[in-house]
Amino acid sequence: MKEENLNLVVVIMAGGAGTRFWPLSTEERPKQFLDLFGDRTLLQKSFDRVSNLVPLERILVLTNAAFVSIVKGQLPQIPVENIIGEPIRRDTAAAVGLAAVLCRRRFGNPVMAILTADHLIEPVSVFQKTLLSAVSRAADSNVLYTFGIEPTHPATGYGYLERGLQIDDEDGIKYFQLLRFKEKPDLETARQYVESGRFYWNSGMFVWTADAILKEIETHLPDHAKAFSRLTTLDGTPEWDHALQVAFESLQAISIDFGVMEKAQNVCCVASKFSWSDVGEWMALKRCLSKDETGNYCRGNVMMLDATDNLVFCEDPKETMVLIGIKDLVIVRAGSRTLITHKDRTEDLKKLVQAMENE
Repeated sequence: MKEENLNLVVVIMAGGAGTRFWPLSTEERPKQFLDLFGDRTLLQKSFDRVSNLVPLERILVLTNAAFVSIVKGQLPQIPVENIIGEPIRRDTAAAVGLAAVLCRRRFGNPVMAILTADHLIEPVSVFQKTLLSAVSRAADSNVLYTFGIEPTHPATGYGYLERGLQIDDEDGIKYFQLLRFKEKPDLETARQYVESGRFYWNSGMFVWTADAILKEIETHLPDHAKAFSRLTTLDGTPEWDHALQVAFESLQAISIDFGVMEKAQNVCCVASKFSWSDVGEWMALKRCLSKDETGNYCRGNVMMLDATDNLVFCEDPKETMVLIGIKDLVIVRAGSRTLITHKDRTEDLKKLVQAMENE
């Protein structure tokens, strides 16, 4: 399906350090590098979704400097110079700005597809059709495209996009004006959003040209623009690492949504029909694990007696877990660490991990 004349660069954002999959996910090995499904990691699945669309030299991975070796090991196909290690975490505006500068220097003014490394998207064919539709439109305009996902329930863990008037319908893919971004809501507000029919989940994926996003960064985040303009001639030189460190040290941590997208005028929402999940916590794995006759979702060697409605995950296939007379628990065994929590309290895991790190 590779389109040789497609002026597209895919940028995979893989710098996150999620803690909600502890004990499997750690500071040294975050969610995007985990094999949660028994075949490929989330990063590898993200690569698989686009590897047939563009040449390998047109795929960039932006990650934390500490994870560069992991990315190289999981994606050996990608040229090493396309795996960019950020020296300090400065959120997504810094990653996007850096990627845009590199894309403009290496490829002129390509269309950039900014994609996530730790989300689950199916089916791939629908995702690719939607992506390529937005890429085609972005190539001839200065519009910034963001992908909205039709909500299936009032989720409080996602940001939302409020749509305006419909702009177009291209072979079943609908485009809307984007009125505003909404932060993660409480449950009642989320219910109102879903019932209104005007809101989408914010997928965190975007399409635009390098020039279009750099112009918006110059307007709304001038300090970012100045910092990255000093890097343009240093790509591939011995001075790069030091200059990148200096540039990132000067930046505030801010997301591309808050720093640019909420302020830009020419933003369009693509109503996406593919299935999407940020796989944000352990209970989100239910759709990917086998289920037994008493409602237990399991991976690994698990034996049960009078146990119902549990989620059990054992990383080591040589270990055996035995459950007797329990229900509604999440039980995870990874390395020398074990998690046991009620399934309604998995969102609190982040607090506990932070407390452990502070100690």
